[in-house]
This record gives sequence, structure tokens and C-alpha cells, in this order.
Amino acid sequence: MALYNLTLPKMGESVSEATVTKWLKEPGDRISEDEAVVEVATDKVDSDVPSPVSGILKEKKISDGEIAQVGQIIAVIEIEGEGEETTVASAEVNEVEANMINPTPVKDEEIIIQEIQLPDLEIPGVDQLPASPAAHKEAIHNSIRFYSPLVRNIAQEEGLSQQELDSIPGTASDGRVTKQDVLNYLQQRKQSGPSNATPAQAGTAAPAMTAPAPSATKAIGVTAAGDEIIEMDRMRRLIADHMVKSVQTSPHVCSFVEADVTNMVNWRNKIKDSYKKREGENITFTPLFIEAISKALKDFPMVNVSIDGTNIIKRKNINIGMAAALPTGNLIVPVIKNADQLSLVGLSKSVNDLAVRSRANKLKPDDTQGGTFTFTNIGAFGNIMGTPIINQPQAAILAVGTITKKPAVIETEFGDMIGIRHIMYLSMSYDHRVIDGALGGTFLKRVADYLEQWDTNRVI
Repeated sequence: MALYNLTLPKMGESVSEATVTKWLKEPGDRISEDEAVVEVATDKVDSDVPSPVSGILKEKKISDGEIAQVGQIIAVIEIEGEGEETTVASAEVNEVEANMINPTPVKDEEIIIQEIQLPDLEIPGVDQLPASPAAHKEAIHNSIRFYSPLVRNIAQEEGLSQQELDSIPGTASDGRVTKQDVLNYLQQRKQSGPSNATPAQAGTAAPAMTAPAPSATKAIGVTAAGDEIIEMDRMRRLIADHMVKSVQTSPHVCSFVEADVTNMVNWRNKIKDSYKKREGENITFTPLFIEAISKALKDFPMVNVSIDGTNIIKRKNINIGMAAALPTGNLIVPVIKNADQLSLVGLSKSVNDLAVRSRANKLKPDDTQGGTFTFTNIGAFGNIMGTPIINQPQAAILAVGTITKKPAVIETEFGDMIGIRHIMYLSMSYDHRVIDGALGGTFLKRVADYLEQWDTNRVI
């Protein structure tokens, strides 16, 4: 019998690792070709890892809750064939494994991934008990925040606690911690070690770098009978940290515009039945909004940007993230790639496909990668407007409220008159480091103009 090494496959752009959440097969179980063996989770989506061969699961290399790197062996499958220790693996996997066995120095700048910066939890005057190497290694690898293998190794060798590592501010893209950041922290800690530290006197403020943890991090606990403690699931923790990081990173500014979308509403009402009969699915307002946003981004490319330190990255592609609420109450943002190149029919089909797969938890890792601008429809919940938080590392996010009928002044060649119109509010939050009020407000007004000037005779 031959042995096949099942490795963690590529999980999408910029995804280098995944957490094993559940094994679907146990040692001794028979596996068919393309049958799912294990469930894994990245920082965006959950997905299955199928087996490319038929055989019997011989060994699990990774336990539930542990993190595996792309290309790492996660299981061994016994297949029919000659040889006792024959390993069947692609050239690509062999290359990855070779690099893992004989690692070469990796520049932190080569790894680009979103990470979470947590507050300093160090308490002055309190000595830390050294953890065992195994427990320390597990703590580092179980952190929600992403660290490169080089940074992790340095932290383990120097005995840094998880709290210390999480408190180190990063200087690389998206606040990522680099090797130099860790070395600088170690040098600073050495110079101001416990022997030189003086407990803060009463009435004297402690230094900022050793300030007590913010009150928000203190345990609140149950305060009254009937209170219930609900632990955040993994996705909710990621969302919470991502939102806090975004507010800490970007100075948010919001602009609001009122739009008369009567023509757009009447046009959709006119064609929706024939469209459903022809295409077999509904056409919602979402693709109409996304089309208008894509046009405006082409008119104002400096809104379709990201910030890397003091550099502005102007994105070539217009990839619109579409915020979607999951049945669990969590939020996910699948991305429509090259939205400006799709027809309205193409946008409608992409929107429907992503929405269906989001609700069924069938999104692929690539479906949530590469967004350059985010759109959210809060009108679906009856809200008229909102101030959404920017989806880092993007620079702006646009929200549309509910469409309601309102009396409005209509200007005609015969004079002004009052009529019933379909009115909605558009709101946009943007990063004031790169988008000023003039640019943000003008862009938002352009989106509203495209919606207001909808061609009622348009053929789709």
C-alpha cells in the first residue's frame, strides 16, 4: 500500500493559514475521491478540504483547533499501490514542504494580511510567571492576530507572553508587526526592565507605555439574576476586532445625500416580472446600486484607494464588497470582482449567487478577497441612513437606506408642483487621511445622480 500526504490547499489570495475546526473522517474511515475530509476556517470563511484520492484515513497530523499552514501535511491517506512509504504529492506541495523543512529568512514585508492590534494588557509592578514552552507556543499560535513565522519564532525564543506580543504596535502595512518591531520592543524592555521600574506613586500618573489596561477589557460578569453570558463565536470575535482596528486606524468622516429614485423604482417594477421569467431569478435594487457606484469610481479613481504608510495605492480594479447578514447574525462581505466590466444582468447574477452562497455558508475563500470598496444596504432593515465603519484596508464604504414615498417639490417647465416621489438617503464613511470632504461629497453626489437619472426606457 502507498501513502498519500493530504496537504492544506491554497485558500485564496493572501491567506497563508487556516484553523482546523472539525474532522469529518477518523482514522480507519474509508474516503472516496473528492469527499470532504476536514473542515477548516480562515479569517474570512469556513470551507471543506476534499481528498483528491480514494483510500483509508491512516493518520491525522493536525488536531481540532490547531492552525495549519498552506502546503502543510494535515493527514495521511492509505491508497492502493506498491511501496510502503510512497508519498504522492504535487510538485507545488513538495516545494512548500521543502521550504518548511529548510526555511529561509522571510522578509515580513512579503506577507500582506489583515491583522488585529489589541490594547496593552501589561500591568506595572506585577511579575509574569514564565509559561512552559509548549503552553507558550500554543498561546502564540492560537492568537486571532496574524504573525509571520519569523515573528512567532522570535517571540517564543525570547519568552514573550501573548499579551506582550499583542501589545506591540506594528509599523508595516495595516499595522502588521515586523521582525524589527519585536526587536525594538525587546531592546526597550531590556533597558527599562523590572529592576529599573518604580511603582507609580499615589497621585502620580504612570507612563503611557505601562498604563493599566483600559476598563473596556475588564470582566463585567453577571450583575443581576437572569443575566446570561454568551461567548462570542470565532467570526464575531474577528468582526469585533476588525471594527475596533478600523476606527483606530482611520479618521472617519461621513457625508449624506438625498436621492429621488422614482425613475429607477418605476423601471424595475416594469421589467422585474419579464426578467424573472427570462432569467429564472429576481432582479433586486442591489445590482442597480453597485452599477452606479462602479461608474462613480471610474469618474473618481482616488476614492478607489488604500493607504500603506505614507503611500497611496490607487487600485486598478474596481472590486465591490457587498455586506451580507448571515442567519447567525454575523456579517460577511463577498466581493464582486471587476464590477465595472459586468453588464447589469451579470451584476444581478453575481449578486444573487453570492447572496445565496453566503446564507448557505458555501462561499470560497477567494469570494471574500480583494475588495476595493464596500457597499451595504441598511434599507433592508427599515433604516433610513447610517454611518458604517470602513472595511480596512479600503478607504470608503457606502450605505443606502430604505426607499420611501414622500411629498416633494417637482420642477417643471410650467413651474414648481408637489408630487409623490420615491426618496432615499445615501451615506458614505471615508478615510479623511486620503479623502477630503470635497472629494467624498462630490463622489457621493455622483452616485446619487446616476440613480436619479435612470433611463426608464432602458432595455435589459
